[in-house]
Amino acid sequence: MKINDIQTPSLLVDEVRLERNIRRMAQRIETLGCRLRPHVKTHKSIEVFERVRNAGHTHGITVSTLHEAEYFFEHGVTDIFYGVGIAPNKLAQVASLLERGCELRITLDSVEMAELVAADGEHRGRPFDVLIELDTDGHRSGVLPESLELLKIGKLLHESDGTTLSGVMTHAGDSYACSSPKALLQIARQERDRTVFAANRLRDAGLPCPVVSVGSTPTALSIDDLSGVTEVRAGVYVFFDLVMAGIGVCTIDDIAVSVLTSVIGYQREKNWVVTDAGWMAMSRDRGTAGQEVDQGYGLVYDEGQGFAGDLLVVSANQEHGIVSTRDPSLPVAYGELPLGALLRVFPNHACATAGQYDKYYAIDGDGLISEWSRTNGW
Repeated sequence: MKINDIQTPSLLVDEVRLERNIRRMAQRIETLGCRLRPHVKTHKSIEVFERVRNAGHTHGITVSTLHEAEYFFEHGVTDIFYGVGIAPNKLAQVASLLERGCELRITLDSVEMAELVAADGEHRGRPFDVLIELDTDGHRSGVLPESLELLKIGKLLHESDGTTLSGVMTHAGDSYACSSPKALLQIARQERDRTVFAANRLRDAGLPCPVVSVGSTPTALSIDDLSGVTEVRAGVYVFFDLVMAGIGVCTIDDIAVSVLTSVIGYQREKNWVVTDAGWMAMSRDRGTAGQEVDQGYGLVYDEGQGFAGDLLVVSANQEHGIVSTRDPSLPVAYGELPLGALLRVFPNHACATAGQYDKYYAIDGDGLISEWSRTNGW
């Protein structure tokens, strides 16, 4: 299969870039003397994960949905961490996976949820393996490392017959707001230091804390020392995207995923090219809008990746993408964009864009294409 055989819009993966990105992270984790628990939420594909695993230095996976856990367990992956705070209505599915042999860990960040999970585990006669989520940067959720609540949760989980305390975890989501290597290193060290501090507080209180888990792609690629950390979770690095390029942890030439779209019309008086990839194909994510360079709904190239970033998807309807020049005073070169021409759009957020599709078209170094699976849902 060649690129001209694909119906648009479709999701493309550049295998050469993908392999390069995977090797980069594996080598970095090896150098830091740690292990990678890759987050699969970006790609949700066994074909991609097999390449991550083959690169080495991995230890289980991280998932963002129990559907992902089911999919990867069915493909032989047993060591899984569900990295989103648990809800009681999901415990039956967690218990089912445990009964089938999945080594599934969950996370929570309050005494109240710990009590609910412990009671459920006691009722089932099977304890749940739990990590306490920490808030190390004020980004989203988690308990403060210095709080009394951390010790209360730890004590409850450890003493209950319905739970096992396995450690602590955090996600330095505020790293996505960084714009310099200095700022990235600072927040990466903060993530490490505050997580290790919380782990030591639990240990000093006589509580177990074998797992010390940190992670985000920006911090994993910025940290200089992981002493005290047992595992790193990162995911978007396999594909990268325009947000990651804007942060400075990759270049445009590292982005391995793109949306293939066709030119279907013009609005010459508006300096527009109309494509068949709207926000249903690209997602509504505008993550670069707050960065130094706003990439609209995506950066547009021809199928051979020419145009040098002069074109953007400037607007998007459900099924229509509106392409124009970055500088609105410059006219579109319509002669380079005939009707039916194939374009490739690099996305703002790889996770959100990939979530619109049920498969990938992977392009190897010779331009040959194969189909890779992808799972979606909760």
